[in-house]
Amino acid sequence: MRISLITAMIVGAFLAGMAMSRPFVGAEAANSETYRQLNLFGDVFERVREDYVEEVEDPEIIEAAINGMLQSLDPHSSYMNPKNYRDMQIQTRGEFGGLGIEVTMEEGFVKVVSPIDDTPAMRAGLKSGDYITHLDGETVLGLTLSEAVEKMRGPVSTSLTVTIAREGKKPFDVILVRDKIKIRSVRYHVEGDDVGYIRVTSFNEQTLPGIEKAIKEFDNDLGDKLKGYVLDLRNNPGGLLDQAIGVSDAFLERGEIVSTRGRHARDIQRFNANRGDMIDGKPIIVLINGGSASASEIVAGALQDHRRAVVMGMRSFGKGSVQTIIPLGSQGAIRLTTARYYTPSGRTIQAKGIWPDIEVASQPLDPEAKKVLIEKQRGEAALRNHLSVDGEGEEPRQSDGVVYPISIGDEQDFQLDYALSMLRGLEPGSALDFEMIAKAPESADEDPAAGEAADEAADEASDADPADSSETE
Repeated sequence: MRISLITAMIVGAFLAGMAMSRPFVGAEAANSETYRQLNLFGDVFERVREDYVEEVEDPEIIEAAINGMLQSLDPHSSYMNPKNYRDMQIQTRGEFGGLGIEVTMEEGFVKVVSPIDDTPAMRAGLKSGDYITHLDGETVLGLTLSEAVEKMRGPVSTSLTVTIAREGKKPFDVILVRDKIKIRSVRYHVEGDDVGYIRVTSFNEQTLPGIEKAIKEFDNDLGDKLKGYVLDLRNNPGGLLDQAIGVSDAFLERGEIVSTRGRHARDIQRFNANRGDMIDGKPIIVLINGGSASASEIVAGALQDHRRAVVMGMRSFGKGSVQTIIPLGSQGAIRLTTARYYTPSGRTIQAKGIWPDIEVASQPLDPEAKKVLIEKQRGEAALRNHLSVDGEGEEPRQSDGVVYPISIGDEQDFQLDYALSMLRGLEPGSALDFEMIAKAPESADEDPAAGEAADEAADEASDADPADSSETE
């Protein structure tokens, strides 16, 4: 059989990679099927180049093939060309141009994970769970996530018409004016004269310094009057792992924060808190909702498992996978899912999320509508090709009941009001009563102290233990 030039090049690269990564023992027999598939790819590639109705550029179709391979694995793996890679690096530093929404791809459409505070998207009323179907009248079907994000970015002060599909409404257009997006990831103020409110919108390089600054200011301004803290992680889509670890460490005296597990037992990593609680054991309530994902879930899960904070709100998104950025020299980089996150007690976040200790809704809702809401708030579990986990089909764990507001004003934040009421109900210097308000673990092994032993047992049983993702424009 004649092997085309392109196939020969691919096979050559494949063999070189095999030679560098592991001993080449019996490779010819073991990889004959792989060679056949690579030959098939080369044949298809050449057929497209020669016979497609319009002339195509080799780099474009090769990039599309790479993206197709990665996106078939899970919703968060992708290829970044050199421009997108540079944009990603700018984003993690906390400043870039665009509309201000964190997005992912679902069923071919762009899905809003959450709008970013004080951006064009937030001011226009875009919501978590909205679908973007068209950009300036052109469908996003057929675009990769990176291509859709690139179309949403552009020069400051230029406009973009975004078509939104929202549950219960007919599709509608929103005209957004692009702006310079500066992600101020931490905002804070005093609620009343006795509670420190800290809102974290994303986890970038500015997050931990922002938290530390907020705590120092609260200590200086309030002193002994400070009853506790509200850490608001609602609609926070995540970000950098090291920042999530740092924020968790700020409130923990000791113990494991999170572990990551890849394909092999040797890939397990554990991250532990250093001695010293920055707020000296003062009460914390963490607010989460369906837009809280990834790094937000790591923080909420760590503080919940150690019973250091009460988690309040609604179930989080459930993105419990680790994306490693692998540079490819001058050719950009790949974002590859390499592990799963686990909370200190050994719970997986993936496709399950963090269930709050106290479920508090943001809007009035009758019991029948609640069932619909829970089904719609499946988060990660609703994404095509998401990483599955054991027990995913089981009935989700819930608290005893959901607290719903009887009525709510346009500017009222019922979840925050509920958290403030709980903190203000405490006697000065007292702690939150976890025996009364924290849910019991699902099983006996859901204890942070037992997490390591449980993990070791699982590692011995199998090397294939269950193990960032969306993009911001």
